[in-house]
Amino acid sequence: MSKTKEIIEYEEKTFEDIKHIDDFGNEYWYARELQSALEYNEWRYFQAVIERAQIACANSNSKINNHFGVHTKTIEMPKNAAKQIIDYKLLQEVKRINLCMQKF
Repeated sequence: MSKTKEIIEYEEKTFEDIKHIDDFGNEYWYARELQSALEYNEWRYFQAVIERAQIACANSNSKINNHFGVHTKTIEMPKNAAKQIIDYKLLQEVKRINLCMQKF
């Protein structure tokens, strides 16, 4: 098996492992889960990739809100504290994010 084919199969499996499906059968991914799968250590760097994908979406005359849903979640902190963090519910933009990553 060629190295390229192995990479493609790995990426497809990785995306499938973190994929979610809503009540209407739409596939989506949470950006913070995708961040880990794509091996970004810091959210701020991955958020920059998402912002570039949003610009690409807007430049193609697509509505950003149809592809990037802002999602707030609560995470547990030390000493029984909690913190609200922003996440994105990504619909078809996962492919664009992957393309943006390859350019930078």
